[in-house]
Amino acid sequence: MRKVLIVVDAADELAASPTTAKMVSALKQTALNSPVSTAIQVVETRFIASVCADWQNQAEILWCPLTLNLPENLEFPAQSLYQACRDVTGLRQSVEQLGHLTGVGDFWLPIVLTAKGPLYGEVIGMVEDDESRRSEPAFKCYRQPVHLSDIWRQPLYQLSHQLLQFLSAPPAVYLLQFGFQEQEIVFDRLLPFPGEPAIASISVQEPDLFTCHWHCLTGQAISDIQINAINN
Repeated sequence: MRKVLIVVDAADELAASPTTAKMVSALKQTALNSPVSTAIQVVETRFIASVCADWQNQAEILWCPLTLNLPENLEFPAQSLYQACRDVTGLRQSVEQLGHLTGVGDFWLPIVLTAKGPLYGEVIGMVEDDESRRSEPAFKCYRQPVHLSDIWRQPLYQLSHQLLQFLSAPPAVYLLQFGFQEQEIVFDRLLPFPGEPAIASISVQEPDLFTCHWHCLTGQAISDIQINAINN
């Protein structure tokens, strides 16, 4: 049986944050639809050590952290990657050394990094209109797609390719956060999992980013990703 750990900052966040609960639910749903028998446990970061101690063969654990706030001494396959992404200042310096500008932004490029290479999703942005915020006041509001012309897409793809190569990133879904400054793209940070903005892909992108993440982690093929016509 496959053992899966979905790691969140705090267990009580599932009740306090509908967004976090939606992320966990989406990942659990696609995992439970897997043909392989799967045992899933959602665990708060501070309880990881005791949970792992109960599982004698830790090599069988499939790690699915949905947070960067992991214990420094935690050992798991993507430990160095998560530490690099958590160090936002250090990662921005590395990106600058790669020849790109850095800054702050509120757009996200989804990167579905499969074993065969990357697939790029449509950009996600924040919802700014009051009507959308009133309809779902408990959620942080994100929208997909944000249409960008090729003049913006190509530099984004180049940046993401260089950065993931630099980090020796394994197959997973990544969210590259970026913005615009004086007609230039600026890199903000990188999430090595489908974070909050990825909820915008549910019922909009096929397959959604949580399904893509699960397929990447478990070595399943993804031939294409697309936006449903009704939402386009």
